Amino acid sequence: MSVLDQAKAIREGEELDVGAIADYLQQQIEGLEGALRISQFPGGASNLTYLLEFDNRSFVLRRPPFGKKAKSAHDMGREFTVMQGLQERYPYVPKMVAFCQDEQIIGSEFYVMERLQGIILRTDLPKGLDLEPSKLTHLCHSMLDRLVELHQLDWQSTSLKSLCREGDFVERQLKGWSDRYQKARTDDVPSYSQVIQWLEKNRPGQIRQCLVHNDYRFDNLVLQADDPGKIIGVLDWEMATIGDPLMDLGNSLAYWIEANDPPPLQIMRRQPTHLPGMLSRKELVSYYLDKAGLEIDNFDFYAVFGIFRLVAIIQQIYYRYYHGQTQDKRFAGFGQMVNFLDGYLQNMIGQSA
Repeated sequence: MSVLDQAKAIREGEELDVGAIADYLQQQIEGLEGALRISQFPGGASNLTYLLEFDNRSFVLRRPPFGKKAKSAHDMGREFTVMQGLQERYPYVPKMVAFCQDEQIIGSEFYVMERLQGIILRTDLPKGLDLEPSKLTHLCHSMLDRLVELHQLDWQSTSLKSLCREGDFVERQLKGWSDRYQKARTDDVPSYSQVIQWLEKNRPGQIRQCLVHNDYRFDNLVLQADDPGKIIGVLDWEMATIGDPLMDLGNSLAYWIEANDPPPLQIMRRQPTHLPGMLSRKELVSYYLDKAGLEIDNFDFYAVFGIFRLVAIIQQIYYRYYHGQTQDKRFAGFGQMVNFLDGYLQNMIGQSA
């Protein structure tokens, strides 16, 4: 059995017009052979990712989710531009092929990129891939090394400088995600008022500006097939911007579930960070700070904010399910997650006082 990442059957309600996409690609790319076949990658709960296969070439298509979307979210053109701008500076970005603004083709904007074939770690290791603890520790280090490399990239001499906005990034992020949560709130989830108040009271200023991925985790990394400790690709640049490196690290930390975390967190686990050899959250932060040459007194704000931001993302997705805008059963329990994380964050806040 192959350990390479595999696309599967398309989920109900998320089908694409095969003929329309084939016609579009034939106009953009010369020499495509055979009939187009489309399947869907299983990961992700936001933008949708599909495998496009001709007899002689394979591509990946990304499009926004179906249903209501937050204003300014899921901007395909922006993500395409970011990845295109990064290609010469950060060698882990797939080659971009085409961006389509014509929503009549599949009902939304979309972009197409070359497929990077390798291993992607999702909830558990792929069957047939056994990594001993020392190799998993090495993989964690590689993951953090690539993040430090991104944060130290000279973005000011590239087209990516257009992403930079005036003002304090930390302040803007806290306000933005608080507003997004309130706008997506449904009747069955809490207000998160205590968490938001704590974050506002304990908000630090940004430490410096750098390019941030904003969704950096294992299922957005492509590992080399014959050497899983080597990262050959970084995917999903939807939320990339010019921001604060510790905010980026805190966002990654929100997905980092350890073996001794409570059962509700284990249910939420989407990457195999519970395995022996994986760094703990504390070790992850320590390694990053050392490699990045940064010193801070306390990481609590970034850890709490990262989880709160994840709550807002989960709630935006749950809003679509709650209102019948998507039938994806994966989202049915997202409201319960939002309720659990309110208490979990209040406990974190209490311990940090």
